[in-house]
Amino acid sequence: MSLQLQPVHVGTGSHDAVSQLIFADGYLVAVLVQLCADHEEDAGKWFLEAGFGPVDHPNPPLFDDLDEAQAWIERRLALVS
Repeated sequence: MSLQLQPVHVGTGSHDAVSQLIFADGYLVAVLVQLCADHEEDAGKWFLEAGFGPVDHPNPPLFDDLDEAQAWIERRLALVS
């Protein structure tokens, strides 16, 4: 399985504008948003704005970088493979 990232703008209602759609084998599995300075100590981290299927999570995690987020997504997807 390989993940493909596509940059997008997501209307979250805040200043968080840097976002990525995450696809696995052509299927949209997640939307990640990079947190802006409004989030103080979490600024620059990536937030799971939406997860689909096994990537859905009741307490969406924060990730220090995109590599960490992708590794987490891959682990979640591997649970159903």
